[in-house]
Amino acid sequence: MNVKRDILWRVYVAFFAVALFGVMVVVYAVRIQFVEGEHWRKMAEELTTDYQTIEAVRGNIYAADGSLLATSVPIYELRMDFKAGGLSDEVFNVEVDSLAYHFAQMFKDKSQADYLREFKEARKKGSRYHLLKRKLSFSQVKEMRTWPILRRGQHKGGLIILEKDRRQKPFQLLAFRTIGYSQEGVAPVGLEGAYNTELAGVSGKRLMQKVAGGVWIPVNADNEIEPENGKDVYTTIDVNLQDVAENALYETLVKHDALNGCAILMEVETGHIKAIANLARKSEGVYGEEYNFAVGESEEPGSTIKLASLIALLEEGISLEDSVDVELGQTKFFDRTMKDSEPGHYQMLSLQQAFEKSSNVGISKLVYKQFKEQPQKFIDYFSQMGLDKPLNLQITGEGKPRIKNPKDNDWYGTTLPWMSIGYETQFTPLKILTLYNAIANQGRMVKPILVTEVRQTGKLVHKYETEDIAKSVCSKETLKKVRQALEGVVQNGTARNLKNDNYRIAGKTGTTQMARGGKYTKSFYKSSFAGYFPADNPKYACIVSINGASKGIYYGSAVAGPVFLEIANKVYASSLHMHKDISETAHTPEIATPRNFSGKLKDIRDVMNRLNIAHKVGEANEEIEWTTTARMERNMRLEQRKIIQNLVPNVSGMSLQDALFLLENRGLKVVVSGKGNVYRQSMNPGTAVYKGATIVIELR
Repeated sequence: MNVKRDILWRVYVAFFAVALFGVMVVVYAVRIQFVEGEHWRKMAEELTTDYQTIEAVRGNIYAADGSLLATSVPIYELRMDFKAGGLSDEVFNVEVDSLAYHFAQMFKDKSQADYLREFKEARKKGSRYHLLKRKLSFSQVKEMRTWPILRRGQHKGGLIILEKDRRQKPFQLLAFRTIGYSQEGVAPVGLEGAYNTELAGVSGKRLMQKVAGGVWIPVNADNEIEPENGKDVYTTIDVNLQDVAENALYETLVKHDALNGCAILMEVETGHIKAIANLARKSEGVYGEEYNFAVGESEEPGSTIKLASLIALLEEGISLEDSVDVELGQTKFFDRTMKDSEPGHYQMLSLQQAFEKSSNVGISKLVYKQFKEQPQKFIDYFSQMGLDKPLNLQITGEGKPRIKNPKDNDWYGTTLPWMSIGYETQFTPLKILTLYNAIANQGRMVKPILVTEVRQTGKLVHKYETEDIAKSVCSKETLKKVRQALEGVVQNGTARNLKNDNYRIAGKTGTTQMARGGKYTKSFYKSSFAGYFPADNPKYACIVSINGASKGIYYGSAVAGPVFLEIANKVYASSLHMHKDISETAHTPEIATPRNFSGKLKDIRDVMNRLNIAHKVGEANEEIEWTTTARMERNMRLEQRKIIQNLVPNVSGMSLQDALFLLENRGLKVVVSGKGNVYRQSMNPGTAVYKGATIVIELR
């Protein structure tokens, strides 16, 4: 019995012990869940860490001269951990008043007392991620890191610095669509999209800790894996010519209340695109870049494609002197009537005259007569010119060319004559320009280039060379005749308004009815001009295409031609290599030497050599940096102009750039009036320099 009682006693003790333990577990569970739950949940959050992505600094996009087209500017956000382990009450109480003073002085949005109240409340609440300021510059952050409390860093001062990059375009809307953008959730466009992999770089990793409120803060100031910054992209864009192209296009769009338009300038030999402007009407008189029409809009080109028809005819042995009956500008192909833009003027024209006057009847009749039995042969000529394939550009969104084939279901008896004048076929403006550029480039068709190099911290990663699309789009004999015909358009034909005394232009006008709602309308036209200059030694090719001019003027010569001419004039004026030597343009044996001027010897000699002006430099043993010119009987003498560091320099005859360099480097404040070279200066040369003094220079 004693044994049995002993066993039962042990069982009871064990049972009660287990029951008591169970009750204690339940009690503690209830206590943790409902009484201490908030405390433990908060602690759990603060013990949660994770690696988060640190974005790399996006690479820059540069213009041809090294100007920034797009760059990432660091923008900083400052926060503060008021419960930082190393931030003692003693330090906080002693320095918080001074910290509030600095904030009030820099930002002037709140008083010192308001900032002091804010900081004390955040300290009292134990805020781990309190926002101090957003959108701070590097210089502001640099100064703030010297302020009381914050100068102690993250662990002892609670300072948390967050860096974000904001993409900026220093030239704002200049070449906006071509530069493009790459944003999360939006399809990337332009160079930003095409070179996103190179520009984006490789992201890094940083250990972050989750604190109250679900906010993540850095565990330490260093990254675990440093990001690899993006590569830089160097383009062919000339910012000055881009500005000219956009302004000229904008003024014409406003003048004619047009729907949209584009202008492209290409360097003949290399295929480098120096300017590409795209503008569309947003509202009355307001235009902006919303779509890259130059690259993406593949439409019926109109009369600019008559160049391809002319090449095909000449390759078939047709002569520029061969005549065609244009029937006073109106004829019929089957049941459709073909008309010239201004019928009723001519009966018989030569092929060259028909091309110069852009006679639809003349060109289409000659093409139809030559190719009606073999229409595929006409299409083959287009293919030989590289017109049937995309350009495979360095940016996305290129519109595909469309050339009908006799086997197609929509090939009709009228297709051949209408195709010959720019209908029933589709090309982008850049595709058309590539053909004209080939004629300017001795028949060699090159691929348009927008990007020349990709670099990483200045080191070359990839270089893009000029690529051939076709070694020759036609025979040498045809090329010579085609260039003659294109010059004739400007000298004798539809583009006579582009003639000028300085240089010759060659090209072709285009005026095309455009389809709207599936039907052609006489109220909606594409106005275009494509060509190159100078015609005798082509350096640049250009196309201007404008849609929907709506103020009664819509011909390519009147709408697109002036934009072409303004761009060409700017290029010619700024390109000394396109000007003839003085010796070639002189009409008398006596050549007047230029007026006196001054500047850096290297620059002045370079100009004189380019202009073929005879000159002589001082004494053989003189080391000259700054010079002034003196007229001699038959040449110019370059004499030394001494510049002494602590004396006011003589800047008369200098350009504004050189004068500002010398004067401002000596601590003088310069006030400028007039235009040209320095004519007069208010402080006498050779007098002592007083830093901060004002000097007035007059230009003329």
